[in-house]
Amino acid sequence: MEKLGMITIGQAPRTDVAPIIEKYLEGRAELVQVGVLDGMTKAYIEENLFPEEGDYVLTSRLTTGDSVVMSRKKIQPILQNKINELEQSGIRQILLLCTGVFPGLTTATSYLIEPDHIIPPTVKAMVGSRRLGVIVPLIEQKENLKPKYSPLGLDPLFSVASPYINNLDNFRQAATELKDTVDIIVLDCMGYTEEARELVAKTSGLPVVLSNAIMAKLVSEMI
Repeated sequence: MEKLGMITIGQAPRTDVAPIIEKYLEGRAELVQVGVLDGMTKAYIEENLFPEEGDYVLTSRLTTGDSVVMSRKKIQPILQNKINELEQSGIRQILLLCTGVFPGLTTATSYLIEPDHIIPPTVKAMVGSRRLGVIVPLIEQKENLKPKYSPLGLDPLFSVASPYINNLDNFRQAATELKDTVDIIVLDCMGYTEEARELVAKTSGLPVVLSNAIMAKLVSEMI
């Protein structure tokens, strides 16, 4: 059976997101999960990978269910090593389970599927001239992620609700902030779930796009 490598910037396995990917794979490929933070304690991560002022900030989930924040520049070398390991094991297609921007990741022959290359143009095609709202996990990402959309002529309004904090009121508040000023909402993190999408849609009364579902559907067509 063909294998699909999936790299989370947190720890594997991602029991929250993997079922969404596997739903669309329909058994055509084995999902091989690895994580950038595998084997690390929360204390180690906070001491060694925590963002400094001006860093591009990311967040993800540990297998304990805890969330962590980290610096992109500090985790990128580890991420590249994980890509290399999957490629060396013979996996030909590798999905990065993160919607953040990682300049300069490379493979020798495997195909690296980077959501930040796919989701913004897909969203642009869906949104057209309508007003776009984007929900992100961290307040710092309201600025970090603007350059991901601006080359496409998109100037989204941002709101914040983390998929890694078990507080549904955060999603209701984020949806309420956006509902009267945008026409469609994107949940811009691979950690958001169908439950979150349904809650934001119900609260806002708007179409809501789940990033990991977009990626799962597209990747399933490649297997």
